[in-house]
Amino acid sequence: MGFNIKNNIYLVGNVDWEIESYQGYKYSTHKGTSYNAYLIKEQKNVLIDTVDTPFTEVFIRNLKNEIDLKNIDYIVINHGEPDHTGALPTLMKLIPDTPIYCTKNAIKSLRGQYHQDWNFNIVKTGDKLDLGDKELVFVEMPLLHWPDSMLCYLTKDNMIFSNDAFGQHYATSAIYNDLVDQCELQIESLKYYANILTPYNLKVIKKIEEILSLNLAIDMICPSHGVIWRDNPAQIIELYLKWAQDYQENQITILYDTMWESTSIMAEAMAEGIRKSDETTIIKLVHLSKQDKNDVITEIFKSKAILVGSPTVNKGVLSSISAIFEIIKSLEFKNKKAASFGSYGWSGESTKIINTKLLESGFSLVNDGLQMMWKPDEDAIKECTLFAKEFSDSLKDEPLT
Repeated sequence: MGFNIKNNIYLVGNVDWEIESYQGYKYSTHKGTSYNAYLIKEQKNVLIDTVDTPFTEVFIRNLKNEIDLKNIDYIVINHGEPDHTGALPTLMKLIPDTPIYCTKNAIKSLRGQYHQDWNFNIVKTGDKLDLGDKELVFVEMPLLHWPDSMLCYLTKDNMIFSNDAFGQHYATSAIYNDLVDQCELQIESLKYYANILTPYNLKVIKKIEEILSLNLAIDMICPSHGVIWRDNPAQIIELYLKWAQDYQENQITILYDTMWESTSIMAEAMAEGIRKSDETTIIKLVHLSKQDKNDVITEIFKSKAILVGSPTVNKGVLSSISAIFEIIKSLEFKNKKAASFGSYGWSGESTKIINTKLLESGFSLVNDGLQMMWKPDEDAIKECTLFAKEFSDSLKDEPLT
């Protein structure tokens, strides 16, 4: 059965308590996720999105318990990824002529994935779908986070169905933002933004400003993943505007990998150096081979600066360093400082390689980095501590965004 969230609006999706990774292995889901589809029953009945493929059977069964499928007048697809549309092929076999409303790019996505030519109807920003006494108003949101994305707004009930915007990968039976652990909600919302939406900061700001300029009353924001924002729904909009402005806290994250502990000794010494510079600075020490990559990205997102260290291996760096930079570069971080460090026994190319990767990823280098030959002794450890202290000192006059 659907869960009534307001008047004639029902949540008809599924909670996925067991999922551990998302989009293949791209995104870790320590807290599970949900696939939020919505059914509006007015003079015209409309289904907004579906669920991921593995939940198709239970989704169709629950939907049938809420409405005769033949009475669904319209289907709105806000975004074509399979986690929102996986049940659509099965549903369309049951109600094949039902009109589907989506963006032009969403039609390309749906045809490309499911190879069906359903009854598509293209909508653009400002278009409306008449439900009788109420209307659905569409707003395109290209690249937030796919080119086909959009949201829709239900008049009179003042509901935004925001798709991937304002969501979290967060499984809960509580449904609403005011009923869950607020620390968990903040962490999962921030992780979601950091790993998915960071490259589109300017588009986020522009689109939110466009929506706010419409002066819409907003009673709830209903995303496709996680909780519904009913208690002060504007709070997540305000957070997005904050995070989109090249967000940073008074934090320095030290990323490293090590073979025989030499580079890890350097990293520990650098943490002490930062502590001596400013005891209020949050320091995160991250051994890249042992930490979840999406959690690492979240820490970088929060940081004003990072230190990255690796030993030299076959004139290169350890693979975990190269792998994390593939993600970092794609996220296009702005206004963050960095430096490199590493140990070596023979040739010592690692810091130069890391510096190149940092520059290619948009970081500003504070210095040329620090290299240590073989395992650091007491004097070398002191040098690492001083290096990090001076690095941290150089950031003190920099304003946080």
